[in-house]
Amino acid sequence: MILNETYTLSNGVEIPKLGLGTWFISNENAGKAVVEAVQAGYRHIDTAQAYQNEPGVGEGIRNAGIAREELFITTKLAAEIKSYQEAIASIDGSLQALGLDYIDLMIIHSPQPWAEYGQADRYFEGNKEAWRALEDAYKAGKLRAIGLSNFEEPDISNILASAHVKPMVNQILAHISNTPHEMIKFCKENQILVEAYSPIGHGELLKNQQVNEIAQKYGVSIPQVAIRYALELGMLPLPKTANPAHMKSNAAVDFEISTQDMKLLMNIETIKDYGQASHFQFTLKDKTDQQL
Repeated sequence: MILNETYTLSNGVEIPKLGLGTWFISNENAGKAVVEAVQAGYRHIDTAQAYQNEPGVGEGIRNAGIAREELFITTKLAAEIKSYQEAIASIDGSLQALGLDYIDLMIIHSPQPWAEYGQADRYFEGNKEAWRALEDAYKAGKLRAIGLSNFEEPDISNILASAHVKPMVNQILAHISNTPHEMIKFCKENQILVEAYSPIGHGELLKNQQVNEIAQKYGVSIPQVAIRYALELGMLPLPKTANPAHMKSNAAVDFEISTQDMKLLMNIETIKDYGQASHFQFTLKDKTDQQL
């Protein structure tokens, strides 16, 4: 069962191959979602400062009914934090908000502040400062692993050039119809695990007839095909849902996609419009029942 399988990060830490994303789950609903995920067998929970639900996730961890050590908790340093002192304070803030003595994985959410996402300034120096703070927290035992998110090749190379501890993951948008093969290859060459957020394409894949036909062929759902696709490529998918039935279904992916069908899925037309999710609108209304 996929929920019992792990990848091994470059520092030897084991990370469950499938995680629960909590983007768009409100602080009020996050605790319940975590408890239900743990009851369904999940051990990997992904949150972020930007999601504004760390306290709720922490509540869920305390109410989950299993030892803290059995869970793998990820959070993300806010994209706007680009100085050492701010990053140190923010790391401690996440520990306090989650109510934890340590965090299993903490990553820089974006190389650029969200208001400047996609613009020319890559914040190379600010990212080095934020990374230095993560390194120090890692060495102090506050974090078991550290990494990046939404970083492109020049951004990763900037970190690698001066890092004392190399990034262990890069969490990126990757799914059927949007598979950044060159980035995946670059990360693998540098022993960086690729995590795939929104593996169901912000829900847009649910509308895709080609994916639906392949799902029917295997007798599974579109989300199951999408999650299995990411796993077949050696990525770690983080589907988001607060629906217990969807949690269980998303984990029922113990099948293999044929080489021929993988090639078909790799060549499906790229999604160009993700609707409300197109601009990383973290403050949108809670999307408890939706799969992303």
